[in-house]
Amino acid sequence: MQISMVGLGKMGLNLAENILDNGYKVAGFDINSDVREKASKKGIHTFDSIESLVEEMDQESIVWVMLPAGKITDDSVNKLSNLMHENDILIDGGNSAYKDSIRHNELLKKRGIIYFDVGTSGGTNGARNCGNFMIGGDNKKAFSKIEPIFEKISTKNGYLYTGKAGSGHYLKMIHNGIEYGMMEAIAEGFDILEHSQFDYDNESVARVWSNGSVIRGWLMELAQSAFSKDSDLENIKGIMHSSGEGRWTVDEALELKVPTPVIATSLMMRYRSMEDDTFTGKVVAALRNEFGGHPIDKIE
Repeated sequence: MQISMVGLGKMGLNLAENILDNGYKVAGFDINSDVREKASKKGIHTFDSIESLVEEMDQESIVWVMLPAGKITDDSVNKLSNLMHENDILIDGGNSAYKDSIRHNELLKKRGIIYFDVGTSGGTNGARNCGNFMIGGDNKKAFSKIEPIFEKISTKNGYLYTGKAGSGHYLKMIHNGIEYGMMEAIAEGFDILEHSQFDYDNESVARVWSNGSVIRGWLMELAQSAFSKDSDLENIKGIMHSSGEGRWTVDEALELKVPTPVIATSLMMRYRSMEDDTFTGKVVAALRNEFGGHPIDKIE
């Protein structure tokens, strides 16, 4: 079985390598020629256009899209809808808004193409080694065809078929909203320590909290990693960028009239960080860089 990957950036290439390591053939396309060259050196057969990628596919093939949410994913899905064959499977593993995923499903269904919206978690390391996947899609029978792939590339108990198209990306949206709140809480705690009368070593604090404490977890381990490189994060500006999922979660909560004060406040704090340089912002920026390779603004 061959999987064709559209988008070979930091997530797409790592995922492609994971799939390749688990015994599948992988072909790929990326608009960037340097990225294609890098992927080729990893054993991935690359193409310089989506059209040429699809032309080489067998019937009932799998295309896996790993692109930024929004227009670039929309344009790629629209193009693929006119190129792929009936009973082919299209997986969107990016962070698309769930309403976009429902729309994509309707478009592809009209052309006989099977669609799965897959929320992908675990950062670049998870994509490369043992990811976490939330899988939505109307066609449960077709899921049985792709489930063995997820069994191999996921961590133990690290994938869930959620049914109904849009439900995978919806679940990932809520996951990311929770992530916003958790990172903000960690950052605020370290901000208090930074302003306290005591002289704490941030890396040591993160290490002890990572071992046996109630608040242990991967984000705390990433905090330790970040502090090991720059104990007081002096080289990082406290600007917390956001990619949209937190706002989508808050929008959904408002629509459903569900109170989510922690998630909403964590979103507001990201906006505030664009104006004021805070230690809270430094910690969240460092955490985002640790798990997802998201850019940080360095102090010159």
